[in-house]
Amino acid sequence: MIKVSVMYPNSSDANFDIEYYCNTHIPMVEGLLGDTLKGGNVDHGLGGGAPDEVAPFIAMGHLIFDSVEVFQNAFGPHAEKIMADIPNYTNTKPQIQISEIKV
Repeated sequence: MIKVSVMYPNSSDANFDIEYYCNTHIPMVEGLLGDTLKGGNVDHGLGGGAPDEVAPFIAMGHLIFDSVEVFQNAFGPHAEKIMADIPNYTNTKPQIQISEIKV
């Protein structure tokens, strides 16, 4: 299994509409990816590692697939639509990481 993490960096001028992300964007992505999507979740950053430190990421979305190939085949045909929705909830540029789930 693999996890695709979409991480939205925090900064002093970053905006992020977590309600839109959770209630509109994620359901759209789930609908487009269908049964290839095995699970996922959303993290909303509260703070960093030290007291009163801001979270390095405003939010993170995690999507689980059987393999990188399954993800690429499912996401590819819908990439333009999914990416075009980003300005509706944030002014940040997401960072993406694909990881193998070990535990």
